[in-house]
Amino acid sequence: MEKKLPSVYANRNMNNSKNNERVYYSHKEEPRTIQKSLDNKLPSLIGQNVEQKINTIFASSNYIYKADVEITLDTGKVIKRVIGRNNNNLVTMDNELIPINKIIDIEYKK
Repeated sequence: MEKKLPSVYANRNMNNSKNNERVYYSHKEEPRTIQKSLDNKLPSLIGQNVEQKINTIFASSNYIYKADVEITLDTGKVIKRVIGRNNNNLVTMDNELIPINKIIDIEYKK
């Protein structure tokens, strides 16, 4: 029960292609080393005001969905995990809102 395919489906290119050798040739070359930045260098927050520091933290490549920070408030220092912000507040992992206007300083937790 051998059927012939219609001419639309027939492959007209029947030559011996060495496409696979052009695409995958890593065994013929020296192994490449991939350099990853394993030293999680945090961006510098020196010389910035509080609003700029907050923007730097959220724009950092280390910030994925949370950042451990030490916040200096009017009442003292607190260490929080910040996950977001809105116009007037920082949102922490504990679903706590910290008013930005009450923040004196903010730094990455060491």
